[in-house]
Amino acid sequence: MVKAPDALTGLTPLHEAQRIVLDAAAPLGLEKVSILDALGRVLGEDVIAERHNPPWDNSAMDGFAVRAEDIAQDHAISKPVTLTVIEDVPAGKMPTQSVGKGQAIRIMTGAPIPKGADTVVKVEDTEHTPESVRVFKPETRGANIRPQGEDVKQGDCIIPKGTRIRSGEAGMLAILAKSFVLVYQRPRVAILSTGDELADLDERFSEEKIINSNSYGIAAAVQEAGGVPILLGIARDTPAALKEKISHGLNADILVLSGGVSMGDYDFTKAVFRDLGAEMNFWKLAIRPGQPLAFGKIQGKLAFGLPGNPVSSMVTFEQLVRPAMLKLSGASSYGRPMLQAEFQEKFSKRNDRRHFLRGVLWREGGVFKVRTTGDQGSGILTSMVKANCLIDIPVDVERIHPGDSVTVQLLSGSAWLEQAAPAPTTGHRPSCC
Repeated sequence: MVKAPDALTGLTPLHEAQRIVLDAAAPLGLEKVSILDALGRVLGEDVIAERHNPPWDNSAMDGFAVRAEDIAQDHAISKPVTLTVIEDVPAGKMPTQSVGKGQAIRIMTGAPIPKGADTVVKVEDTEHTPESVRVFKPETRGANIRPQGEDVKQGDCIIPKGTRIRSGEAGMLAILAKSFVLVYQRPRVAILSTGDELADLDERFSEEKIINSNSYGIAAAVQEAGGVPILLGIARDTPAALKEKISHGLNADILVLSGGVSMGDYDFTKAVFRDLGAEMNFWKLAIRPGQPLAFGKIQGKLAFGLPGNPVSSMVTFEQLVRPAMLKLSGASSYGRPMLQAEFQEKFSKRNDRRHFLRGVLWREGGVFKVRTTGDQGSGILTSMVKANCLIDIPVDVERIHPGDSVTVQLLSGSAWLEQAAPAPTTGHRPSCC
């Protein structure tokens, strides 16, 4: 694996780290699943139409199939045209007769157009009995007819490989009679938290312990990205305990550790990685929050060492682990949606790191605006709870003023709604994370 310049001793720029991670990730194998299980998965094959849709010309309205020439009006004063009704054709049935001169067939929406007919007159433009119909309004030839292949033409690639299946794609697969489809496998992500200070949810713990929130936050992020989380629990602060847990995690496609990647006396991750034959690419990122971050491969598996602070682990997951997961799952793009918004506060930082502020994005008068969620410390998990976006502040930007344009990464779709932004509960100045 190619290492970033000075990656093992200095700070690696985020764009370089993302390139390294994506270069190291390769799509997983394929599996066949039913369309009911395909939602959110990525297609591993082109879906080719084996027949037209609709398979034949069909009626777009309830009405009468007629010949356009029989209802044409060549005079200034229109007169009703009376036609003989020779058949009723409901949806799901094929017509048995052809429409001749002066004739009509009663037809329902979706039913095939009978031979001889070239137009459908809407039922509300008629007056009819079982034997005849009076047409009060002329129609152009082809009116109210859905032509064969209007939606899908036989032989066309309807859904290309690499498409993520949504409800629309699932419906199309059903139209094409694809009860099963090839998709990329979902990446399995082993999640391990480290530290003697941690207690799990089902443990009795004393006041000096803190709840292991990172495992559950990361597991939820893995699920949201389409992966399968595997919780390994907590590794205590000994090399042996850490090595044992990591070894179990190497059965997954990705290993994600939380904590233990700083320079403290009880941060054994580097040594354990080395013992397991890890090929490491970098240990520090030029971002805030999230500077202490390790990435490499252990026995061919992608391995991430995320910071222990909850916000730092979530932000770095978004920037590195999530893109890797998406590539493994066969996706053709790996980033969150991004847009420009007007910043509503003052902010300042040093020009040595890229910052990701937790933000609230809204639209007002057709203009996107954004503010921070409040205090931006890396241990303030409520800053992520309140956030619907991350505000991306480049390395070389030192100051931002109200009204300046900033780039935001969307974390949810709620920002697209026209809404007023709730005011912060207390005045604050965003701190460096």
